[in-house]
Amino acid sequence: MTSSAPRSASDDGALPAGKRVVVAAFGETPLDALEHHVSLADMPAPDAAALAPDEVLLSIKSCGVAWVDLLMMSGQYQHMASPPYCPGMEYSGVVVATGAAVDAARAAVGDAVFSDFILAGPRAGGRYQSSGGFASYAVLPAAAVRRVPAGFSFDEACNLLGNYETAWHCLIARGRLQAGETVLITGASGASGMAAVQVAKLLGATVIATGRSDAKLAVVRAHGADHVINTANADGTPGVRRFRDEVKALTGGRGVDVVFDAVGGDTSLECLRCVAFGARFLIVGWTSTPFVARGRGQRGAPNANQLPTNLIQMKGLSVLGSPAVISVAENPAIRPPRVAQIMQWVAEGRIRPHISHAFPLVEFKRAMLARWNGEVIGGCVLHP
Repeated sequence: MTSSAPRSASDDGALPAGKRVVVAAFGETPLDALEHHVSLADMPAPDAAALAPDEVLLSIKSCGVAWVDLLMMSGQYQHMASPPYCPGMEYSGVVVATGAAVDAARAAVGDAVFSDFILAGPRAGGRYQSSGGFASYAVLPAAAVRRVPAGFSFDEACNLLGNYETAWHCLIARGRLQAGETVLITGASGASGMAAVQVAKLLGATVIATGRSDAKLAVVRAHGADHVINTANADGTPGVRRFRDEVKALTGGRGVDVVFDAVGGDTSLECLRCVAFGARFLIVGWTSTPFVARGRGQRGAPNANQLPTNLIQMKGLSVLGSPAVISVAENPAIRPPRVAQIMQWVAEGRIRPHISHAFPLVEFKRAMLARWNGEVIGGCVLHP
């Protein structure tokens, strides 16, 4: 006879209280929010008996700290959670209780799982938007959990879907990158940038990776980049130095077939000078110019980035916006094939996230500043 009661790791269902980070209001900028509107609060002990039949209660072990988590705190990201909310889009942990209708093949008490950021957490919509990962616990639907892949750590699992789905969508669905082509990847030491390096190599492309630190670029090269270029000015002044000639030399004067641009600003302009005729220019993000929208969730884009139409025209470029999550909202059918491919690559041992920084939850501000200030190579995590 099947019980209708939730299943829990403890006999009485009691769990200790915890902590969670709360964004009380949007800031003018992420740094303003972090200083004035974000704090660590007590989290009441969750009640396993209160789970809905299809819900899972997770004890969080690791949560990714993403650039998007910062932009969301000022309402400058295209998707806005509703304050007060708990940040942390992707996280992993151990199942401590399940609703009565949850299939044990999907999630059982004691399983190591990770969350699907599109179905739960601040990037999701609906009732589970409140289930952020900067916390000791989260309640989420069983459909939003996946088992941690064999051999993966909790840290690696919570840096998987968002980064590699971005790389897959941009390079494959939008960029149509082919074996034998050359791709220029900006911000290659970032989380999605390093994923893009690995995916591009799996596709048989030659990768030219750019960044602003020799030490970080050395890690990028170790993850598969064929060539690395430090774009920082030698004298340490702000801005991007000219690197067109280096790219042209590496491509026999032809230029690259695809640009994966996660940086924007002056870097975009210089990348436009590095392309072959008819290249595909993928707009992935604009980390160098984050304040295109007004702060405090006022929306609009008074500081919108601009690209030179003369270069686009004369080089016959295809400029392709490549929003991985918005595209799924428009057409949910595009997601299952890309997730299936990513998980197959994981199972084959062909992709693996790199994590450079880990912090306890009480040091969440330090962790977010490390991400904001460009100290991180690949992934950064919090440990509740």
